[in-house]
Amino acid sequence: MHQSFSVNLFELLSVHSNIHSKQPLNMRMYQHRRKSSSGRQSAVHLHLKDTDHSFEDSEELSQWSHSLEKLLASKYGLKIFQAFLKSEYSDENIEFWLVCEDYKKIKSSYRMSSRARRIFKRYIQVEAPKEINIDQKTREIIHQNIAEPIATCFDEAQKIVFGLMEKDSYPRFLRSSLYRLASSDY
Repeated sequence: MHQSFSVNLFELLSVHSNIHSKQPLNMRMYQHRRKSSSGRQSAVHLHLKDTDHSFEDSEELSQWSHSLEKLLASKYGLKIFQAFLKSEYSDENIEFWLVCEDYKKIKSSYRMSSRARRIFKRYIQVEAPKEINIDQKTREIIHQNIAEPIATCFDEAQKIVFGLMEKDSYPRFLRSSLYRLASSDY
């Protein structure tokens, strides 16, 4: 017997974090249970709205709990982790980390300089709109580095932010109802 189960991530996240606003997350997660040839309920499938990708949880989902690196390496794990962080109003770290990953790919020195200044204003400077939690020394070094930016000028801050996510956000994500829903065998 084929059963299907769908969860609107906004509803799940609002229950999870007591969000009261109706901000759409543009993501919907579907899980489908079906019987395997052995008759056992298995093969949970996830489908993220706005993508054409479905996958079985067995391999990719199990990797998410091994390390933050594996979670971030998964396109869909990353999307769910971002949704989780957004639900907790703590998405500045993952945003910064992703912006740094994109920044490292820039080849044009003009674009690099322009982007470095924008990153600094948005995430690094004191009282920035999405200020990340880094020490003053790192902040000052980055401020000096953006005068003549190179691909690695945000590396130290990115390492700090990764460490914060690894020690704080990632373990909370693994304990969250969102992760349990994604990884369970309903």
